Amino acid sequence: MIETKTLLDLFTETRQRTEALCKPLEIEDYVVQPTIDVSPPKWHLGHTTWFFEEFILKKHKPDYRLFHEDFAYVFNSYYETLGERVVRSDRGNLSRPGVAKVYDYRHYVTNELKEFLTTTVAAEITDLLLIGIHHEKQHQELLMTDIKFILGNNPLLPKYNDTYEENPSSETPQEWLSFDAGVYEIGHNGDDFCYDNELGKHKTYCQDFQISNSLVTNGEYIAFIKDGGYKDFNFWHADAWDWVQQEKITQPMYWHEIDGVWHHYTLQGLQKVDNEAALNHISYYEAFAFAQWKGCRLPTEFEWEAAQDNFKWGTRWEWTESAYLPYPGYTKVPGALGEYNGKFMVNQKVLRGGSVITAPKHTRPTYRNFFQPNLRWQYTGIRLAK
Repeated sequence: MIETKTLLDLFTETRQRTEALCKPLEIEDYVVQPTIDVSPPKWHLGHTTWFFEEFILKKHKPDYRLFHEDFAYVFNSYYETLGERVVRSDRGNLSRPGVAKVYDYRHYVTNELKEFLTTTVAAEITDLLLIGIHHEKQHQELLMTDIKFILGNNPLLPKYNDTYEENPSSETPQEWLSFDAGVYEIGHNGDDFCYDNELGKHKTYCQDFQISNSLVTNGEYIAFIKDGGYKDFNFWHADAWDWVQQEKITQPMYWHEIDGVWHHYTLQGLQKVDNEAALNHISYYEAFAFAQWKGCRLPTEFEWEAAQDNFKWGTRWEWTESAYLPYPGYTKVPGALGEYNGKFMVNQKVLRGGSVITAPKHTRPTYRNFFQPNLRWQYTGIRLAK
């Protein structure tokens, strides 16, 4: 069990980091919502605060007084158990409460929780606090991808700042790593934090497989584009081909061809695409099509986990060929927290690894991210298998 002081330090560090990530923003940036999948930065600040208020302070701190009675309605995300909420697509209409008020809310809840933690804390509350901390770390990554989408869809393509490096060049020559057919143990097993969708540890049989030790680069993907990859239906699933046609998809998100040269929007502004850097902002649909074009495939999440000790990961979320499904014996926890993962186990693909903007002390080899196959505003890339 984690000591209260250690947990308090992690809580404080996490709360401060969220606000530090927002420092480069103009006040107007806090409210923009260009699309339903993107939430305004102000909403992230409030929602991560509401989580601690709702699940810990409101239920466990004696005589706790809500900061504002309407904030549960404003900042609840998808917890049906906890009542009505603002429709997701309307989060950008919340010009009130103002940014200053939301920061007041954050500081109020942070201080109330710190005070609460000076008393004897039961194991149940420690567990809730740890979930809340990692929930906020998840939202730090979402916050950054949403900020990038907001600024990347501004006609001026403004910088977030001058120092946020998100596209490191690959230093690993590409090799195929071979693994024999056999039974591999998958899933989390230990006392450190994990989400319920990583439990429980179980055995899975994998056939002989090979997996690349490096991610697909921008240069490799440009070759796919030049070869007409977006124009040949043979590489695409039927749903994916419909998506390509309807949305007029011809290149990765944030890419712009200027005078025959590929550029992309980054948090440091518009830059030339580095052919040696790992590909980024790719949907599962595109990842699958590229793999087909290469005569390869995507790894399953079980192959990825079995092999991950043998390659570097963590700069891009990596699409897998696995549907997001429960592990054997999975059961949702009772109450609202049971809605955290379980109800999303349909129509989504698993991603593994983490990315350059994943919060520190958050991801691990068994971490399972998941998104719909058309989404690409996250820092998603491709690792091939065969």
